[in-house]
Amino acid sequence: MKEKITMVVPLAIMIEAIITYINQFFVSGEFCWEMLLSIIFGIVISIAYDIDVPKYFNLSSRIPYVSNILTGILLSRGSNYIYDLMTKLTCIN
Repeated sequence: MKEKITMVVPLAIMIEAIITYINQFFVSGEFCWEMLLSIIFGIVISIAYDIDVPKYFNLSSRIPYVSNILTGILLSRGSNYIYDLMTKLTCIN
């Protein structure tokens, strides 16, 4: 049971990042080119270098590249967000 709870936390953090972007693009009505380019670069880099955060937590998707795309979205949030993510995750373990 503890393993499943530990797996939920990184996915919840990834979903929070996605919801933040959805809010920015579709709810607030303000389009930000920098944010879009950041997402694109994050996803391209994640796929090109096969960076996969869910794999680190022994999570695998049945759909190819989903984990890389989620990781790319995390990367696009920037170094402060990644640092906060790692700080939160290492406090759990």
